[in-house]
Amino acid sequence: MQAAQLSSYQKWSILIGASVMLSLSMGMRQSFGLFQPSILHDTQITSADFSLATAIQNIVWGVTQPFVGILADRYGSRYVMLAGVLVYILGLVTMIFSTTALMFTFGCGICVGIALSCTAASMSMTVAARAVSAAKRSVTMGAISAAGSIGLVIASPLAQTLISTAGWQIALVGFVALACVMLPSAFSAGGADKIELDKADQLNQSLGAVVQSALGHSGYVIMAVAFFVCGLQLVFITTHLPNYLAICGLDPSLGASALALIGLFNVFGSYLFGWLGGRYPKQLLLGGIYIVRSLAIAVYFILPATPASTLIFAAVMGSLWLGVIPLVNGLVAQLFGLRYMATLTGIAFFSHQVGSFIGAWGSGLIFDHLGSYDMAWKGAVIIGLIAGSFQMLMNVRPPKAKDDLAGALPKAA
Repeated sequence: MQAAQLSSYQKWSILIGASVMLSLSMGMRQSFGLFQPSILHDTQITSADFSLATAIQNIVWGVTQPFVGILADRYGSRYVMLAGVLVYILGLVTMIFSTTALMFTFGCGICVGIALSCTAASMSMTVAARAVSAAKRSVTMGAISAAGSIGLVIASPLAQTLISTAGWQIALVGFVALACVMLPSAFSAGGADKIELDKADQLNQSLGAVVQSALGHSGYVIMAVAFFVCGLQLVFITTHLPNYLAICGLDPSLGASALALIGLFNVFGSYLFGWLGGRYPKQLLLGGIYIVRSLAIAVYFILPATPASTLIFAAVMGSLWLGVIPLVNGLVAQLFGLRYMATLTGIAFFSHQVGSFIGAWGSGLIFDHLGSYDMAWKGAVIIGLIAGSFQMLMNVRPPKAKDDLAGALPKAA
């Protein structure tokens, strides 16, 4: 069947399933930084070990995402997402019993990294885009991205409360329970596999030809390279902000409050940028996000850290957090259609995860060797300003081969 033939129940089942899966998957992952002080205190794991595990998680996520996208594009998304949830649970259980850096890295780094490829933004955006018309695609992806932040509002206070009252292992047991909720959500979202693509979203080319076309398209390459800074900035904050606040002598609960506030404001920001992406040039909005983020990071770290400045910073960053997702996925759909969307967003996402790797591990190394995060945040600001400027100049004209197809893609703002 086609998207227009879906009943309201079928459409909402897919969209809600994708929202819940993304929400919990990202909410738990973005809350792992709250566990760092307790794990460092109770085990032989060091700050560099924790940072390395988080960095490996991100690079594994990035490396596996294109291959997961290929599997989903070829065989369907439902079983890919269900398998990802099971691997997520395995990773969390491994983390519970971790006493060494190697075991922690296997659970938090490798297992969770693979699971995120199957359950996070790329897969949820792919199934959501199939379930709606082209006219509603951008705002729908913005809404799904917004829902994806609700998990952080749930996961971070839950984690901090359980860590404070029962210990970090019990907090991870709570995360296992949240992961179990993802199973029916992934099954429901997989209903998108039955939807046939419109002619405008089909490509009469092989996967290899489409990937070659994408890698030769200057706009796609610039978008993918600029996506690097998104991963670097966000993972630096989620991984190291709790530890930075502890160094500044602030209450540990402030870290959880800041992450929850990021999630709350991201609800509005993601929906807003999804809506704006359907009306204004996506490349300008995306570049603007990178630049404003960089300026916010600079202001926060230059000023003395206080509860008020931290919460204001969290609100600003939350407004700009996952708004990139509907814009990046929308640009991929605008350039190449939906047929290989999971694969092409996965390739671009690899750049994002290289940035995440550096943001997590590199910042940890900087702190261990220099005793402060000064060089880390300064680097994030400079790179962000450069990436944002180039992103605004991105070529958004579809490849000529795409233009020649009957029924060209709908024109985007």
